[in-house]
Amino acid sequence: MLQERIEIHPRVCNGKPVIKGTRIPVTILLEQLADGQSWDAILRVYPEIMVEDIKAALLYAKSSIDHTALV
Repeated sequence: MLQERIEIHPRVCNGKPVIKGTRIPVTILLEQLADGQSWDAILRVYPEIMVEDIKAALLYAKSSIDHTALV
């Protein structure tokens, strides 16, 4: 699912992970969720994304954390 929804390209948003086919960084969606924005509100602000994109952003964050070692 991640490869279908998230892409990293050096020429798009300085290589930050974005929702595929957009310039919407995963971090923006995560920040909005952390700020208490509802999924519906996010989808209204970004009509080019779908619920699956928000799920992919969350899974991407989880995957990043799973592959991080705390020292």
